[in-house]
Order: sequence, then C-alpha cells, then structure tokens
Amino acid sequence: MNRPTITAFQVSPDRGRGLARDMRVRWALEEVGQAYDVRLVSFEQMKQPAHLALHPFGQIPTYEEGDLALFESGSIVLHIAEQRAGLLLPADSNARARVITWMFAALNTVEPPLVELTAAKVFERDQPWYGQRLPLAFERARKPLGDLSRRLGDAQWLESDAFTAGDLMMIGVLFRAKGLGVVDEYPNLSAYVARGEARPAFKRAFDAQLAVFKHSSEGA
Repeated sequence: MNRPTITAFQVSPDRGRGLARDMRVRWALEEVGQAYDVRLVSFEQMKQPAHLALHPFGQIPTYEEGDLALFESGSIVLHIAEQRAGLLLPADSNARARVITWMFAALNTVEPPLVELTAAKVFERDQPWYGQRLPLAFERARKPLGDLSRRLGDAQWLESDAFTAGDLMMIGVLFRAKGLGVVDEYPNLSAYVARGEARPAFKRAFDAQLAVFKHSSEGA
C-alpha cells in the first residue's frame, strides 16, 4: 500500500471536535498503522474542477493512492480495511460479509435520521413549525438506535470480541451524534462509543485533526 493522501477541511466547521468525516478515514489509517498525508482544502477549492474531479459532490474526504482516487468515507474505510487483511476485516468470508453489512447499516440506516435531527436542531430552530418538527426528528432517530442497542446488548463489539471496520463506522456515526443527547438515552451505546474513543488509534486520529484546527485558528 502506497502512502495515501486524504483531503480535509482547511478550516473545520466543527472547531476540531472530530465531527468531519475525514475523522473516520484518519481513524482507519491509524488502526492499520498506515502513514498518510493530508491536503487541506478550503470551501472555495472544494467547488473547483480539480477537487470535483476527485469528489463529484464537492465534499471531503477524498483518498488518493497511486492511480486510485476514492470518495465517500465508507468506501475509503472499506478499501483501507481490505489492504490490511485481518486487522479491520475478518479472514473468514462469512464474518467479513457481516462486518461489511454493519458498515452499510451505519451509513444507510443509523446515520440518516441522526443527520436529519442535527439539521432540525441547528438549522430549523427559527422556523414556525420547529416545535412540531423536533419531536418527530427525535422519534425517527430513536428507532434505529433502539434496534442497535438491543442487538448490541452487553457485547463489547458488534460481531465478536474483535474491533472491526463495522465498529469503526458505527462508532464514527454515533460519535458525530453525541451532542444531540439522543445517544445518551442508551447507556450501552454510550459505553460502546466510549470504548471506541479509548482506542489509541482513535486518539491519534482525533489529535491530528484537532491540530489542523488549532493551527488554522492561530494563523487567523
């Protein structure tokens, strides 16, 4: 695996709290022990042809490795996991398929209602229908979280005693929602996220993205 380059916000909107999706990619790279470079892009640069050639939707992160260019954090994390067999993906084909299923579940089932809830709380609070909208958004977010909580039970990780790419992606999604308060309603999910945050690779990834924000703030 060549030394890859990822993109991240030049000035992070989350003020270095690890909520931007490059955090998931950084974490995966740290878990497999892969050194990487980061190219910081401004919001203006994200609209330019050079970046749109890498990410047609003008977002971050992107991933470049030799002739390969990827976008979407889930796709990038899966690629990273596949490059280091046995670290984030099990060798057994059935177990591997289940882990990949959890990655899809994190992005397709758990994350969308959490994004909807975030939008309601952050961007729609001044709307006249906000009082009716917010309880519905909370209800939609609770449904997959409740299902996930029941499935996880008192297990340490989703599929086995081993941390996998499925856990990385699921915890990445739940971590972004911590400020909403809804994850705290499920103690086992809160503990699950805390286990992920305690991993040395997570801490290295978090510190790396926080350093970008601190540097940009000092230079402002």
